[in-house]
Amino acid sequence: MSWTPEKIELLTSLWNQGWTTARIGEELGVGKNAVVGKAHRLGLPKRPSPIQRRAEEAEQKKAPAPKQQTKGISIFDLGAGMCRWPFGDPGDEDFHFCGKKIVPSKPYCDEHCAQAYLNGKNPREDNPPAHQGAGGKGPQAAAKK
Repeated sequence: MSWTPEKIELLTSLWNQGWTTARIGEELGVGKNAVVGKAHRLGLPKRPSPIQRRAEEAEQKKAPAPKQQTKGISIFDLGAGMCRWPFGDPGDEDFHFCGKKIVPSKPYCDEHCAQAYLNGKNPREDNPPAHQGAGGKGPQAAAKK
């Protein structure tokens, strides 16, 4: 592929208009990698990766409005018998804990125990260890013999 002065001029123009490298390549009849290479050799201004650009746009779109801490308690006020379910990011100013009365022998209130444990119980209570018969291969191995 030969880069004629006309193709170089068109490449420069389309590059400066913000066209994607794939679209420029289609217009010039070359691959996008040829466009990137020629743009680099011509010293055209670098552009951010479209992948990074999309990620930045998505972050800007989903950036929540600043929240006021209206409920819950700070770690400094968290005492014995209070639910330790965290809300938010520990690095954020509005990070806090639930603070409701806990279920006996659990670190959380009823609501958060339901989220943290299967059937509101400790997972170890729901899944007792399987019987290890037949040389440690489980109950199915013993039944097959």
